[in-house]
Amino acid sequence: MITGIRLQNYRSYKDASFEFEPGVNIIIGPNASGKTNLLEAVMVTARGGSYRARDAELLQHGKDWARLDGNYEKQKRTVKIERNNPTVKSFGLDDKPFKRLSLERTVPVVLFEPNHLQLLTRGPEQRRDYFDELLERSRPAFKPLAASYRRALTQRNALLKHGQTRAANQLFVWNVRLSELGAQIAAARQELADDINRRLAKDYSKIAGRRSKTELVYDSQFPAGNYASKLLHKLEQSAAEDFERGFTGHGPHREDFTIYLKGQPAAASASRGETRSLLLAFKIYELELIEKARAAKPIFLLDDVFSELDGARRQALVNTLKDRQSIITTTDAEAVLEYFSQDHNLIILNRL
Repeated sequence: MITGIRLQNYRSYKDASFEFEPGVNIIIGPNASGKTNLLEAVMVTARGGSYRARDAELLQHGKDWARLDGNYEKQKRTVKIERNNPTVKSFGLDDKPFKRLSLERTVPVVLFEPNHLQLLTRGPEQRRDYFDELLERSRPAFKPLAASYRRALTQRNALLKHGQTRAANQLFVWNVRLSELGAQIAAARQELADDINRRLAKDYSKIAGRRSKTELVYDSQFPAGNYASKLLHKLEQSAAEDFERGFTGHGPHREDFTIYLKGQPAAASASRGETRSLLLAFKIYELELIEKARAAKPIFLLDDVFSELDGARRQALVNTLKDRQSIITTTDAEAVLEYFSQDHNLIILNRL
């Protein structure tokens, strides 16, 4: 739980401080008042990085440094960013210095922002990133596994660019490595999809107010039981084609997830309301997954999503906020306040 934050030279804030309550915190203000910047700052102190920008973009224009001081229930957390080449970021946890934050040193946070509503309709990369991030945040071993796969993929792609006559005899070792690591990634993704499917239909039905068949399918290129051997065979078989195009055309980096509703791909068939219900169901799952993995309730950050939801879906979202600390931004106070009792903390911002 975060109790307060100070922002210095951070985006639109020269020097400002805010306090938060344990329950619902509502940040109200017009566009360009710094609502999202404040929400983002909480994310940076909790997890170490922004969800929407590089470190250099977090510095206020013309400033050489920025600093965030987050006061948490059990810890004081500091983030310093210095303009350099490259930009340097450092952390302090109760005055102990760190250059980066491992998973166990982060504070569990779940974010829901408008771009998440495009999860169904955007490209495969966005879906891979979303579900892989869930794995990274709930399984400490997945992040180094994914990093090892990316390094092996980079090495193989570099060989492909050298041309077939020069690099063909070196390719086999990277085919083997990529197949072994790829099989582990595919297995973890399939386990995640299976776990989500145990909850998805129930959570969706509660939000949408009707029972509907829902399913998340991991569109793997090969069967789970012999993924490594099948991928190795495919890499060997398609080597000439890969040399011609200069990149690796098969493996988990080319796979996708499909969300089905009523037996049809939701991207093509779901209404706006159904899409929002599905995304809320995924966020409920994410909250519970992170809480179970970290043995602590995550802070729930919601950036201007109430305007995207109708009354029933707003109420369903409010129900998930019970007994959790949440920070909500909105331009429309009435759209949010009617769903809460007097037990909430208002932070009112003016246009900068």
